[in-house]
Amino acid sequence: MASTTASLDLPVPPEQVWQLIGGFDSLPDWLPYISESVPAEGGRVRHLRNEEGGVIVERLVAFDDAARSYSYAILDAPFPVTDYLSTLTVREVPGRSGASHVEWSGTFTPTDVSEDEAVALFHGIYADGLAALQHTLEG
Repeated sequence: MASTTASLDLPVPPEQVWQLIGGFDSLPDWLPYISESVPAEGGRVRHLRNEEGGVIVERLVAFDDAARSYSYAILDAPFPVTDYLSTLTVREVPGRSGASHVEWSGTFTPTDVSEDEAVALFHGIYADGLAALQHTLEG
């Protein structure tokens, strides 16, 4: 099983960051390459559409509002992996009042690509997503 993590510190209070990204259906609000999110099964499943029109289906597997964290699994997507589980978390930066540490991590089993290629793919997605989050919050 492979894994990767991307993180970013922001000069924004964790509550404000979580307000933007903490909803399982909120990706289009801050992630420009996700144009649509349609909830299903009472909000536990999301059908995402990317800018090329591709569909990604994900299931919420854990949600902790107090800890500002949720985890999800991919049910269907055009990615070369199986057993995908990802977590998005917002924490306060220790010793920096009003600053947030955002972490996006995932584990997965590569299929038809090397582990390095799969790690590079998801690390890029996470890092680009956090850069988009920063741009949304600043702008």
